[in-house]
Amino acid sequence: MHSLAIAPVLALLVVATPAAAQLRPLVEPPATADAAREGVEVFLLNEGNIALPAAGPGTIETVAKDGAKLRLVAAPDGQAMVPPGGFARMHYRLAAVQMTARTPTQLVIANDAPPIQATAPSKPPVEELSRSSNGTATALAGRISPYEPTYGVYGPGAAGAKMQFSAAIRLLGDADGLRLKGAYTQTMFWALDRPSGPIRPTTYSPELFAELPIGRSAIIAAGYRHDSNGEAGGQSIDVNRIFIRATRTFDLGNDWRFELTPQAWFYASRVGRGTDLDRYWGYTSLSASIAQADGLKIAGTVRGNPGTGKGSGELFISYPLTRVGPVGLYFFGQAFTGYGEALSRFDSSDSHARIGIAFTR
Repeated sequence: MHSLAIAPVLALLVVATPAAAQLRPLVEPPATADAAREGVEVFLLNEGNIALPAAGPGTIETVAKDGAKLRLVAAPDGQAMVPPGGFARMHYRLAAVQMTARTPTQLVIANDAPPIQATAPSKPPVEELSRSSNGTATALAGRISPYEPTYGVYGPGAAGAKMQFSAAIRLLGDADGLRLKGAYTQTMFWALDRPSGPIRPTTYSPELFAELPIGRSAIIAAGYRHDSNGEAGGQSIDVNRIFIRATRTFDLGNDWRFELTPQAWFYASRVGRGTDLDRYWGYTSLSASIAQADGLKIAGTVRGNPGTGKGSGELFISYPLTRVGPVGLYFFGQAFTGYGEALSRFDSSDSHARIGIAFTR
């Protein structure tokens, strides 16, 4: 779980050890026990007058937003010091889920091992339901997560507006082990420089992939991605790729982290007008980001074909603006240069810069 802010966090005061008597743990209850299995960030606020070691309580008991009682166990992050009036971030893992009317009893080892069922008798899992003005339906919140950034930005002239929605859902497996995921990303371009303000061709990108965490700092994945411009006939572009990628996270201290994501793919098929798309997209990409919790994030991706000298680069800059319940809002800047920002223009070079608002980053 990623913490977007400290001040609005729903804080829980827990019993601390004498050595950490002046360190007040602040934890935002996760939505569900499944969400807690991905890790919970706890902030230790130093309310004293001297620096103290970043040592929180060994266990924390809290209640998930769906009512499940949770016990969290500290996963040591080192021997950092917390200055007076400052804070440090610690990672906790789910240790136990107590029986509730909707949640079976489970025990989870406080590392990256998969959950094991407790021997205590329990009822079979009951589906989560969500009620709205449209009726009652099965709730998926515990299995849905952000994927690529979701944002809306605007730039002058031909840049126009760019909007993107992206989300992933865990289809099989648990949050700590091998899992099968589906993802969907849709990118739209709005030509506001034209009199009628038409929506230009949109890129649709569904994915299916298997993902496996390696320790607490790396994740590897392999899967399939389809990219389409939604056109028919001679303007149609349909690209199918098989990819493999890995993400490694480096803790830089002071709540800063650095992530590196190399990716490689081959084309299973290229249908329609995009038969030579590999000349512009190539076969590899590299993404990197540096970010501070509740602070600035800078991320970028480059891809291309060294053989043709054609490629592209995209840059994102974001900063938290506010927090409304579980939803964060960010100031968001986006810039692109090179080939293929829109799939329909994969063989045309563009350079655009835009600013706006993001919901995920």
